[in-house]
Amino acid sequence: MKQDYQKQLDTVLASLDSKPSLLLHACCGPCSSYVLEYLAGHFDITVLYYNPNIYPPKEYERRYNELLNFYKRFGPAQNVKVVELPYNPEDFYEATGVREQPELAKEKERGERCRRCYALRLRKTYEYAVAHNFDYFCTTLSISPFKDAEMINEIGMALRQAQGPQVEGQGPQILQDGVPELVEGPRWLPSDFKKKNGFKRSLELSAEYNLYRQEYCGCVYSV
Repeated sequence: MKQDYQKQLDTVLASLDSKPSLLLHACCGPCSSYVLEYLAGHFDITVLYYNPNIYPPKEYERRYNELLNFYKRFGPAQNVKVVELPYNPEDFYEATGVREQPELAKEKERGERCRRCYALRLRKTYEYAVAHNFDYFCTTLSISPFKDAEMINEIGMALRQAQGPQVEGQGPQILQDGVPELVEGPRWLPSDFKKKNGFKRSLELSAEYNLYRQEYCGCVYSV
């Protein structure tokens, strides 16, 4: 049964009594516009730009620079920090296995190739969040009507749960000599940012700030 990730997000936001830290993976300025507007009042946000899928390198640079320039002008992004991880397209090709399985290159969006791409970028986001002691991690990807929000959230939750078996009412556990020990670490922030007219709002903000909106997702197979 499909989950209502927007409702889950509303529940998390309503439960906050402080401003926890959030590592937010972003693919571009337009997709992050509404998300930052929506979440900036609830979290201390750091944006992670890790997108080795983007082709060609010139397009990668254009999207990154557009994001930086937009944040300088966008009120909700004024206090947002931006971290760029190294751009290595080989990460994308290795993670998706398209060379070994060329049939994946012909898939439409939302298929196995995309799932592997989501997983690569979310895994890197989670690893960075763990290493830098963030309270939550998330991605802007679910704002797109062309992205599978169910798939994205399942990957995010699986990364969190992979730390160890769950105990009801507590966080992930690891076993030390057979004894469960509570593991602290970043929690997945459930989302379906296209809901509540989120995608529409991102279009409005893109027009207001004259943002470059790319005509394809990013990889060479989506051009």
